[in-house]
Amino acid sequence: MSNHVPNEARVIPLRPPGARPQAARPATAPPRQGSPAAAVKEPLWRDLVGDVLRRERLAQERTLKDVADEARISMPYLSEVERGRKEASSEVLAAAAHALGLSLGDLLSRAQGELVRVTSRYSGGSRRGVSPSSSEGLCLAA
Repeated sequence: MSNHVPNEARVIPLRPPGARPQAARPATAPPRQGSPAAAVKEPLWRDLVGDVLRRERLAQERTLKDVADEARISMPYLSEVERGRKEASSEVLAAAAHALGLSLGDLLSRAQGELVRVTSRYSGGSRRGVSPSSSEGLCLAA
């Protein structure tokens, strides 16, 4: 018979004994200058899309419940999408966009604009090896 007492949690260490966790910098902190390991993390697409949805909803002075009801999705799920916690399907994104009076293309275009704005902040306004073009676009494949 085992010495393990039922109803007691067993702790399995994830790091070697004596190892101390490193102090983590906040994810929003800008990278340190001159540090080769300070690679810029691009924002997640779901965060950008959620930000666009929330900004548009607030600009229209509409409640989460109102938009969720019109889009026929649950209010908690729409909240999770707006906060970037859920990777919503294209059907859900289209429904939320239409409830706000936007097309899916409008929503994705605004998210892409936000991505360009956010990433250009870290790269000094230009990307290596890419010449600026007024015809830059977004291509999504299913």
